[in-house]
Amino acid sequence: MAGNSQRRNRRTSNKKGAQVGSGGKRRRALEGKGPTPPASERKGHKKNRLANAKVRHESKRPAPRRGGPKGTNELVVGRNSVVEALREGVPATTLYVQQYLDNDERVREALQLAADKGLNLMEAPRPELDRMTNGLNHQGLVLSVPPYDYAHPEDLVAAAFDGAEDPLIVALDGITDPRNLGAVVRSVSAFGGHGVVVPERRAAGMTASAWKTSAGTAARTPVARCTNMTRTLESYQKAGLVVVGLAADGDVELHELEALSGPVVIVVGSEGKGLSRLVGETCDFRVRIPMPGGAESLNAGVAAGVVLYEASRRRA
Repeated sequence: MAGNSQRRNRRTSNKKGAQVGSGGKRRRALEGKGPTPPASERKGHKKNRLANAKVRHESKRPAPRRGGPKGTNELVVGRNSVVEALREGVPATTLYVQQYLDNDERVREALQLAADKGLNLMEAPRPELDRMTNGLNHQGLVLSVPPYDYAHPEDLVAAAFDGAEDPLIVALDGITDPRNLGAVVRSVSAFGGHGVVVPERRAAGMTASAWKTSAGTAARTPVARCTNMTRTLESYQKAGLVVVGLAADGDVELHELEALSGPVVIVVGSEGKGLSRLVGETCDFRVRIPMPGGAESLNAGVAAGVVLYEASRRRA
């Protein structure tokens, strides 16, 4: 009986459960992960960001940039305004003409310009035009302009590097007058810059007025829109650009600044308030334009033009 009891209690194996092998895990753990990928393929690396920006830039449709994903059509009303917009090449799509409108020289010119540009011509009764314009004095002519197609801030840097050039960009901090924006776009185009950056909120956008002031240069000079100007400037710094802010109390005079000969973004504040606090703290240099005549400040468009000329002269 004792022997039977010993046989019943005897363990047939010292292991619990089935015997399982490593499945090759130990062997694979000893294998290397292969060669380090190039910088342009490593996520987070500066060259990877620039490569991605280049892809986005190449996927954009060519200028003129005319439509945005979030905006609504702008209406230019009144005979003089419509004719001026058509003369300056504002990228409109449709000209609305009031039924039974009395013909004069401006109406005839508007119709001729619209036909030459291949715009849609729509005839509408006066009550319909009144409704479209919320009762504004449209004088029988209404021009529909689609929202502008803003670039991404990284596109401007990518375009410069694609052309083997040092980026020259202007960022506008708190500029609310679209005519100032148009003037800056014109100066950037004249002095070989690569574009303009504006904030999404509380700032001028590329309206028909800005387009007219740019004298058509908006068709070849991209304007980018950013959600946060400070973060955009910091990203430019990581890409190797020097951030130069214009300030009446700047520490460096314009002619002393050597950084203008390299990759740079010029930040222009509003005429009244200047640079905002966070943007001013982000700048690598705060630069002043000497004014022997004693003026306290310059119009934003004029100030940007002065600095762009100096940058262009040094690069030449």
